[in-house]
Amino acid sequence: MRAPATPPAGGRRLLAVLLVHSALTQVITFVLRPTSAYRAIELDVPAAWLGALTASFAVVPLLLAVPSGQATDRFGERRVMLAGAVLLLLSAVVFAGQRGGAAGLVAGSVVLGTGHLLSVVGQQAAVANTAGPGRFDTAFGHYTFAASLGQAVGPGLITVAGGTGALPDTRPIFFLATAIAVLLLACTTVLRFPVRERTGGSAVTGGMGTLLRLPGLLRALSISCVVLAAVDITLVYLPALGADRGLAAGTVGLLLTLRAVASMTSRFFLGRLVRLTGRRRLMLLSVTLSAVSMAAVAVSMPVAGTAVLVVLLGLGLGVGQPLTMSWLAETAPAGLRGRAMSLRLTGNRLGQVLIPSAVGLLAAGVGSAGVLWATAGALALAGAAARRLRVDGG
Repeated sequence: MRAPATPPAGGRRLLAVLLVHSALTQVITFVLRPTSAYRAIELDVPAAWLGALTASFAVVPLLLAVPSGQATDRFGERRVMLAGAVLLLLSAVVFAGQRGGAAGLVAGSVVLGTGHLLSVVGQQAAVANTAGPGRFDTAFGHYTFAASLGQAVGPGLITVAGGTGALPDTRPIFFLATAIAVLLLACTTVLRFPVRERTGGSAVTGGMGTLLRLPGLLRALSISCVVLAAVDITLVYLPALGADRGLAAGTVGLLLTLRAVASMTSRFFLGRLVRLTGRRRLMLLSVTLSAVSMAAVAVSMPVAGTAVLVVLLGLGLGVGQPLTMSWLAETAPAGLRGRAMSLRLTGNRLGQVLIPSAVGLLAAGVGSAGVLWATAGALALAGAAARRLRVDGG
């Protein structure tokens, strides 16, 4: 296996700022999303509006994912990330204004989802264009580690700013998120990327066609969306499984934390793991480990055994996202990486909408354990796809 290239000092500094940018983006998102739900409960909104609030974060970005990648390749990562930071700040301001009732919350969620999308597409293209060949796995492992860190810190700030009651005081939380969004905007303004050739508008259609013809693209996108959907399903159905078995909410929270920390660990050491095993073998091992662990978690056993399985599940689930990012970064032409990352995000959003919806229908008949077994089956199919995927770079 080829030794990774060492990036210049300027590249390392830029990657460090990108990691901070990633963490701040996720902190804002994971503060605002649950807090907006608490605000909806305060307003006693109907259940239909709660569903609209949840869907509004993903539906509009699903439509804009590919255009945002095209904009990144054409106008540069920094401009797209600036637009994303402005929209994240605007969404925090909309939520903090607490006007418009349920419709205002949905509008704020739409703006939040769009700002998050633009920020993430810009970040991923920037990491791909900055890391350089031989360092994609390490760079994307650290990038997703920073994102996971932000996702872990965000919900904790709800307690810090909103108190420990069953319903937190949402106004100070929204103000705190606004302040963090200002910090994100400031972080974005100091980003400076090397001048690279941008693709013009005439190259958009042909460029996307080039990406769609990449060998193994659909398999890689399928693996990515199944793994991400499995994470979402774990967040919903592990608490449901705990409730079925009479586990305390604190115990379930600890299990979810263990899963998140395990995923962060595998992402932080991703570069070393790839050098030890190879990208294709690591992909196969991680998806297989996730499938087996997911199926075993659904089996009734002592909490200690479940905790061990949840750690193994987290280690496996943490690998799929950064590995598909690094494969795309290495395979896609340099001028098309924004579009490549946006295609991956489109597949992820589709998976987040379709797969949980399908298993939700299944849950009515087989319960939470059956949902986890069905998800394990989907992961096993993803593992079969990983066996035929050529992801080891030359």
